[in-house]
Amino acid sequence: MIHRPVPWKPLAIVTTTTTILLSLLLLPACCCVRGPARTAELPPVVHIPPIGTEPIPTPKEAEAKAPTDGEMHNVDFHLDESMFLRIHRLRGQLVSRQAGAPLNFDDKTSFVMKVDTAEVGMLPASLDRLMNAYVFNYPNPPLRELKISIEGKQLVQSGIIHKVVDIPFTMWANVSASNGKIRLHPTKISICGINGIGLLKAVGMTLQKMLALPKERGVTAEGNDMLLEPERLLPPPEIKLHLVDVHIAGNELVQVFDAGMHLAPIVPRHPEEKNWMYYRHGTLRMGKLLMVDADMQVVDTDPSDPFDFFIDRYNDELVAGFSRNQPNYALFVFMRDFNDLADPPRPGERVAPR
Repeated sequence: MIHRPVPWKPLAIVTTTTTILLSLLLLPACCCVRGPARTAELPPVVHIPPIGTEPIPTPKEAEAKAPTDGEMHNVDFHLDESMFLRIHRLRGQLVSRQAGAPLNFDDKTSFVMKVDTAEVGMLPASLDRLMNAYVFNYPNPPLRELKISIEGKQLVQSGIIHKVVDIPFTMWANVSASNGKIRLHPTKISICGINGIGLLKAVGMTLQKMLALPKERGVTAEGNDMLLEPERLLPPPEIKLHLVDVHIAGNELVQVFDAGMHLAPIVPRHPEEKNWMYYRHGTLRMGKLLMVDADMQVVDTDPSDPFDFFIDRYNDELVAGFSRNQPNYALFVFMRDFNDLADPPRPGERVAPR
């Protein structure tokens, strides 16, 4: 019997090749048995509730120990998207309705602005909006479709008086302060082109007798004079103040307030700024941010016009701006004006450093 040598080398090559081919053929099947390959995990979806709709817990150490002092200069403080108070200067305090709760910018109904001294203007367009959308915005009001303008030193108000029938009118009035209220004293009333003051006198009527005005909304009549109560006229946030003077200046109805609190002026960290808000002491809440013993100056990125601030959209203004920490841990915040949010930066406007 002849023993032939076994060709080990060729057999090894064939065996190795066969094993590799079988592995490649069977690999997909093995993968299918084990299940699909894992994909990368996506970041969780962050739920951001609309401002003021959901409570955020306050840590015990962040409870407010004092009211927040505030001062504003050259700020158009929006009460809605189109109506604003032109705050030339204001010194006061902001106090939470709930003892110990922070001053919560996410809920403008949760705090009260107590104004010590201030000079605040309102433009005719804001006065129109105030009267039509808030003061007389209820079924069957005695006055509607009001339009307010300024002529010289007088306030001119036109609209519709509803008394059985609709009566168009225009009233020219002097303005003055009267026991904390704005007194509108008509010098001329035109009713369908007729001398309204003479007509009312002839029939023994006055605006007080003729109109059922909404006292709870801050409007009353005394004879033919109309009295406006600033504290009750405005939508939230609630403002406590005392009127001492009112007059026409240019295209503004300017109101001067002094509550006699005698609060010292607050000197901002950056007094060179033209338009600013400064908040000091107490605890501020802005979303998830809590600032204990607050020290924050807020300015606009474009100081060429008043700081246009809308508390309902403050976070949008923050996102479009930037901030800088100060050596003493205070915050210096730059916000974009609310009325500039949809526009590109203006020439010379300050933008976030890249």
